[in-house]
Amino acid sequence: MNRLLKNLFDFERPETTGERLFYRLFELAVLYWVLHFAWDWGFYIQRIGEVVLPLGIAQYIDISFMFEHGVSLLNAGAITVAAALAFFRRWRYGYLAALLLLHLQYVSRFCLGEISHGSNIIGMVLVGMALAPLCFDDRDRQRRFVFGFSYFFLGLGYVSAAVCKLVASGPGWVDGRHLWMWIAERTVDTFSITGEIHYTWVQELALSAVPIATLILTFGLLAEFFAFLMWFKRTRPYIMTLLLTMHIGILLSMQINFPANNVMLLLLAYPWHAWIDRGLAHLGATAFERIRRASLRFT
Repeated sequence: MNRLLKNLFDFERPETTGERLFYRLFELAVLYWVLHFAWDWGFYIQRIGEVVLPLGIAQYIDISFMFEHGVSLLNAGAITVAAALAFFRRWRYGYLAALLLLHLQYVSRFCLGEISHGSNIIGMVLVGMALAPLCFDDRDRQRRFVFGFSYFFLGLGYVSAAVCKLVASGPGWVDGRHLWMWIAERTVDTFSITGEIHYTWVQELALSAVPIATLILTFGLLAEFFAFLMWFKRTRPYIMTLLLTMHIGILLSMQINFPANNVMLLLLAYPWHAWIDRGLAHLGATAFERIRRASLRFT
């Protein structure tokens, strides 16, 4: 257990300038997706008239007030203000407020069903950013907590996805004929939009033989099943690269894109902070000191 906690959080290790700067970039990426979802859902919610699938807090309160008089847009504006105050360190509970308001936006948008995967990942990271200032006073510990929290639940989410597939369909889930069926279904969807049938090279490869399609599904299932390896520093870049590859494969085989997932995987997979530190080491002493002081002031 101690080894796992050290790999996830490592609170005792001194924080570097590169880590502080990278955290701000990571924070910006998360905020981009939070605001993107908040405003995109805000406009969509105004076209909804009835709750079909009550989720989260919608199971306990009537959220129909979100559908009228631009309330969802006002909520998107409130999320923007709360997130901005948190980003500029003007309000300690800004991310908590943004999280609660985004949850209201989320349950209103998806009350018709078909929930996007990307919004769940961004929401999960936002939970970590909301909890960090509640759990720790030191900002370096807050940052470590956010990353460790994200690694743990991101890994747990992918493992859960693999287990659910096995529980629902057993080992036969990897049967290549399943992929053939999904490709056919997606082809109908894209044909209804473009009026053309165009197979990608991955689709042509998968459709050429059942064993090849089976190998593709087996790769995806194994990548998800071993996603817990991202909890450990040594194996993190490799398993997260495999998960990125899996998402690219899904895009090429079924034309389903996961942009938010890919951005989070790309940022969390590799030691960007160490590369930033190496870059800073090539600067002159004066420039490095200025950047170091700025990183302490604005992070």
